Amino acid sequence: MLPARHRLRERADFTSVVRGPGASRAGGRLIVVHANRTDARADLPPRVGFVVSKAVGNAVVRNRTKRRLRASMSARLAQLPEGLDLVVRANPAAAEAGWEQLDGAVGRQLDTVCRGRRP
Repeated sequence: MLPARHRLRERADFTSVVRGPGASRAGGRLIVVHANRTDARADLPPRVGFVVSKAVGNAVVRNRTKRRLRASMSARLAQLPEGLDLVVRANPAAAEAGWEQLDGAVGRQLDTVCRGRRP
């Protein structure tokens, strides 16, 4: 589970990550990762938000997908640059993906979206 200081919760935060100036995006068949530095201060911890819509499946499938994404991201928090906000959006194909596939997709998309943002 992600610590509270590493979570995005407000709609305005999600919007600024996805649509804000300087936002970047990397996507694949399973997930899309949006990234943005929303604050000039570099001492803020990285924050992550998740979007898993009804298109992914029923409540059981959506919750399982969110749990897997959270677990994958919590293992990678130490590798993320300070002050970076991320939104991870699950595509409908994520419902049928196994843990290894989903974890691999998170790693690939994070490498792509964070390229050039690491100190």
